[in-house]
This record gives sequence, C-alpha cells and structure tokens, in this order.
Amino acid sequence: MMYYLYHIPGEKIGVTTNLEERVERQQGCYPNEYEVIMSTEDIDLISEKELQLQKRYGYKVDERLYKQLKCNKMKINVTDMTTTFPCPVHKLKGRLIDNVGMKWKTNFGEVVLTTKSIEWVMQNVKPSQYDNNRSYVYNRAFARWFDNNDPNQTSLYESTVTGALMPTGGTTTKYKQNGYNIYNRPKLQTQYFDLIREWASDRGLYEHGDRKTQALKLVEEVGETCRAILKDNDSDIEDGIGDCVVVLTNLAELQGTTIEACIERAYNEIKDRTGHMNNGTFKKD
Repeated sequence: MMYYLYHIPGEKIGVTTNLEERVERQQGCYPNEYEVIMSTEDIDLISEKELQLQKRYGYKVDERLYKQLKCNKMKINVTDMTTTFPCPVHKLKGRLIDNVGMKWKTNFGEVVLTTKSIEWVMQNVKPSQYDNNRSYVYNRAFARWFDNNDPNQTSLYESTVTGALMPTGGTTTKYKQNGYNIYNRPKLQTQYFDLIREWASDRGLYEHGDRKTQALKLVEEVGETCRAILKDNDSDIEDGIGDCVVVLTNLAELQGTTIEACIERAYNEIKDRTGHMNNGTFKKD
C-alpha cells in the first residue's frame, strides 16, 4: 500500500492513503493548495517523518504515530446477513478510509476495504434502525460486488493524466528526491459524478430504475445533441453533452460499476492505439 505525506501550507502535515478523498473532499483543498512531500510503502518511515516535519514546521504534533492509528482496527459486527459499522453514515467514510486493507469474512465470501469497495459501501450503506450511531450493509450484495469488480483497480484520476483529460490541460509531474516519489499533480474534479449519483439516489432511480430505460434515455439525449450540432447551437450542444454524461453515470451505477471505472477502462484501451485521421474520424491501424 502507498502512503502519502502531505502538507497544507500554514495548516498541517499529515499522512493518508487517499489524497483525493482525505485532503480534497474531506478537508476542502484544491490540488494547488497542498503539496505531497513524499510517498512510500514503508509505514514506519512515513510515520516518523510526519512527526519530524510537524515539529519542524511548528504545527500541532500528533499524540500517536500514524502506524499506531492504522493498527487500531474498526470494530465491526458481522452477522449472517449484514455487516454493522460502529458509526453513523455521515462519519463512516473517514473511518473506512482509515481502515483501508481491513478484511473480514461473510457467509457469501471475503470482503476487503479498498478505495473502490469503500465507494460501494457509501452508496449502499443504511442507518441502523436500532442505534443512530451505527450503520450497516448487506453481506450478500457486498460480496457479489467483489465477484464482478476489481477492488484494487487504480483510478485514472489518481495516476498520470495529461492533455485533454486534465480540467485545464497540463501534465502530472513525478520525480525522485532522496529515493522517494514526489508528486505535484493537478487532478480531474470528479465531485460532479458524486453529485449526480446523490441526485439520482435521492429520487429512487437506482432502486426503481433499470438499464433499459436509461439506455433509451441515452439515445434520446444523443439525438438532441446531434440536432443541436446540426443547428450549430453551442449552448444546446453543451447541454446535450452534459445530459449524456448524466445518463451514462446512472447507467454505470445500474450496471454495478461506476462511470469513472468505465472511463478508465476505455482510456486504457485507446492510450497506445495508433492510426490516422480519415474524413474527420480517427481510424485505428
């Protein structure tokens, strides 16, 4: 597992396994508002470095080493049908991220907390009917997710991204310093996908919708986009493209995957493809 030592200038130095979630989403930082000092798979080393730099920069020094926090595994309750977590839904994601790598067995198979499986948990977790400070997921559904997905899949948005895939163009910078990987990387702002999923979930689309209706909806939106292109209406073209993305995001969820995973899969297929332009279309060799 890779650990990242990050610095928010004027505020703090910390360690995480997920920069986008911990620093950007939870702490509200833009990619240019923090820096990654080092990355390593050595949890002992990065735990010591974190305290050293907290003292050097004059920040609040953690009472315990990061590795000691990581060893404090979350106490869950696994029954025949459910896994119950010892915290409410609104606090669960942070707890799960702090316990990445944790595994447990259910009647339907073994499960493990990864960046990807945490996404599934947060989309399917339910508050406990008996205790407001607890939440749960169904074991059968969670285990089946592992049957159809790679829990260790690396997100496209957490790896090297260049050119048009960046929000404003540009490239990821990665270089070595004292034998460690140092990163300075802008990233795609993927929160809109989460907002789309939240919007759809609140309206029951994932509970009562199906792939066929969303596929038909996609055809409708593509048709409207094509009509806007023929009319050279820039505003309607942008609206149409956005509507298509919304439908594709929901279609991916109904398929049991995510739009991010689909984009990554498509990009991995085309990234090394060679070919030529012919009548305005790229033709692969």
